Amino acid sequence: MRKSPPLRSTRLVASPPRPLRDLPAVPPDIRLVSLQNGLTIIVREDHSAPVVSAQAWCMSGSVHEGRWLGAGLSHLLEHMLFKGTKTRPASRIDQEVQAAGGYINAYTSFDRTVFYIDVPSSGTRVALDVLCDIMQHATLPAAELAKEQDVIRREMDMCQDDPHRRSSQRLFEVAYTRSPLRFTIIGYPDLFNAVRRADLLAYYREKYAPNNVFYVVVGDVDAAAVLEQIQQAYAQSRAKPLPPEVLPEEPRQTAPREILEEAPIELGHLHVAWHIPDARHPDLPVLEVLATVLGQGRSSRLYQQIREKQKLVTSIDAWTYTTSLPGLFGLSATMEPDKLDSARRAIFAEIQRLQDRPVTESELQKAVKQCTTALLATRKTMAGQAQDLGGCWLLANDLGFSQRYLEAIQRLRPADLLRVARTYLVPENRTLYGLWPKGRVPRATVTLPSTRSEPIQKVELANGLRLLLKPDQRLPFVELRAVFQGGVLAETPETNGLTALMARLLLKGTRRRSAEQIARTIESVGGSLDTYSGNNSFGVSAEVLHDDLPLALELMAEVLLQPTFPEAAFAHEREVQLAKLRARKDDLLTRALLALRRGLFGSAGYGLDTLGTETSLARLNRDLVRDFHRQWTLPQNCVLAVFGHIDPDTTHKAVEKVLGRWPNASSLPSLHLSPPRSPQQAERIRETHEKRQAVLVMGWPGVRLDSEDRFALELIQELCSDLGSRLFLRVREKLGLAYYVGAQNFMGLSPGYFAFYAGTDPARAARVERELAAEARLLRDRGVTAEELERAKAKLLGQKKIARQELGNLAQLTALDELYGLGYQNFDAEDARIEAVTLEEVRSVAARYLDPDRYVLAILEPESKRKQQPEG
Repeated sequence: MRKSPPLRSTRLVASPPRPLRDLPAVPPDIRLVSLQNGLTIIVREDHSAPVVSAQAWCMSGSVHEGRWLGAGLSHLLEHMLFKGTKTRPASRIDQEVQAAGGYINAYTSFDRTVFYIDVPSSGTRVALDVLCDIMQHATLPAAELAKEQDVIRREMDMCQDDPHRRSSQRLFEVAYTRSPLRFTIIGYPDLFNAVRRADLLAYYREKYAPNNVFYVVVGDVDAAAVLEQIQQAYAQSRAKPLPPEVLPEEPRQTAPREILEEAPIELGHLHVAWHIPDARHPDLPVLEVLATVLGQGRSSRLYQQIREKQKLVTSIDAWTYTTSLPGLFGLSATMEPDKLDSARRAIFAEIQRLQDRPVTESELQKAVKQCTTALLATRKTMAGQAQDLGGCWLLANDLGFSQRYLEAIQRLRPADLLRVARTYLVPENRTLYGLWPKGRVPRATVTLPSTRSEPIQKVELANGLRLLLKPDQRLPFVELRAVFQGGVLAETPETNGLTALMARLLLKGTRRRSAEQIARTIESVGGSLDTYSGNNSFGVSAEVLHDDLPLALELMAEVLLQPTFPEAAFAHEREVQLAKLRARKDDLLTRALLALRRGLFGSAGYGLDTLGTETSLARLNRDLVRDFHRQWTLPQNCVLAVFGHIDPDTTHKAVEKVLGRWPNASSLPSLHLSPPRSPQQAERIRETHEKRQAVLVMGWPGVRLDSEDRFALELIQELCSDLGSRLFLRVREKLGLAYYVGAQNFMGLSPGYFAFYAGTDPARAARVERELAAEARLLRDRGVTAEELERAKAKLLGQKKIARQELGNLAQLTALDELYGLGYQNFDAEDARIEAVTLEEVRSVAARYLDPDRYVLAILEPESKRKQQPEG
């Protein structure tokens, strides 16, 4: 038997808990109504943005499928509810939501199936009408069922091709022996193939009864109107008997489980998990904070010890997964295949350290603040608020559950974490699962006050830095985004990947702080500090509570102006970037898009991969990183956006204090603005892989961000990318040729490209190519209908509004618009220009750019397909 590890000093006793606040059963800003038929409706009015999230929750998921357990019945039904109702054909559902400017989608989990529509507030009635219709009156047509089952079979193949999804699924299959959580949500082929329409219809009629469903509506709504509309929609629906469900209980695990399997992948994917209670258990808040201490954030124990200091993994984090059933506490890591044994020993040593001595008070408070800010962050959007309320109701029938959970977190003491680590993280309760590259498995393994939105203010400092300020008092957050021109346009084939490497190294040490000190400083206040790099730019982002804005500005200035680019960090981050480059081989669509870019742009500009190549990364050195930083990280090349709970004048002075003396340069280097070439015929680029699916990307030269043609091309992209789009309806729905299909309009400071893409069965690749070319010809010759254009405009504009509701996104988009010369007020003009696009403009732009006889086609297909039948 395992002995509990002794404490190092005096005996630690948990402090008496502080009393919880007396929270009301129903928060005062929420309307909770239960109808006579058992339907529950939850409404919260939030007028801070003209956006609404409407969600319909069925309280059944994959664990509730009875004799069909493992067949994926809930997930299949989720797909089929979009295939038409008694009054709406399949395509009309998505088209109505698009016309209202909204976005509709759904997801299935173990204990729920949720349908949601995010929409501008003007489309609230449409959203509710559509949800109430599909939840009650879906027709589940037999012809659509056969096609959708084939689509899900392709989705099963995709899951097998993705090492993260595949290994995560296998972890649950190994960790559980009796619990229905051991069955994958999507289903297993043998059981899935046996499902018939009558089975699906019976499941729908039973599980979607009003007494097994509830609605959550959050946003710019009138609660009384929402309640009245849903009540009327369900006036004829009656409660139905729901058979009692007794789900199998998972027996106590008595010995560790370890399984390592092989697959055609690049890196090792490792998961370690321990059984824990369900979400309502009082130990769950303690376990969540323990996971944060262990592996969430760059200052966490696993990240610092195993990734940074011992350099055994390329990524690592800790997590909890809980539902109404007992869940898992786990950690996940990716690594080079030969580092498994060392990584395992290091991971288990960190678990032992948690059990040997209590965490320090400062480490606990850092984790508590991280958990607090993470929960508050869910309230940034209407969708996040609705998701939180829905989860609270489903798990506990308590709309204040998440607030009680948060208060429980804030009452914790180090002794609490020590207790749960000793209780749950024991070897006999542990499951280890790893998915490893072929031939590389080791032989032996061991709700706040809102205000009206205020305008953005622009200030230019004497050194050329452009400062954008936007007060927003809704939540106590401040979002900072510093952006710079750069990216692949500032690189050559020899220096490709330099922007990404430099950006990551900004956080790896300054003249004053080490990488760990930087991470610990920002995370000790519950904040975040990160970098990014892309095709046209790079930058630094931060989020903090408003009291910590001076600290955030100090850290941001420090990493921008005083990075040291340590030798050890340079070598390690380059290896991590190489690992990411190899891992990208498992992402077939990204690989195909990169192949298309090489075909159009060659080895310059957008023909380069943001991660670089193995050859170019091998050439990079610290001197090149320092030179790149000195040339491009300059105030006249910087736009800094500070949005949130700020006072503009005070913030301006604070920015002047830390960045006002930042010296500028006489000039900036030139970007490599290489336009795409124009193919004179259909050109095909073929690559092979060891996966099951084929991916096609058909592309043409495109436009710059400042081109007048971009708006029509954006609308064409929208017209060809939705569930109700002509491309989707024909290629996926009518012909059943592809699992996914869509379009991409890639724009930048240099002309980009426009592309169609599809994932398909390798045997159907040639047919899909012909259909994509035919769609281009149809757009050139006939254009689109007035109804299609108006729907695309509503959807595109609606999604832009939804994206802008989150302040961090708005800060980033606004800063980039200013950086790229479009102006910080661009989104107003952009919306007006989209509204003004005409039918003739769409046809004319399509005729200029989408030539069905001259294009570049990138094809990724299995090696076996290439050998058997080269297509032309």
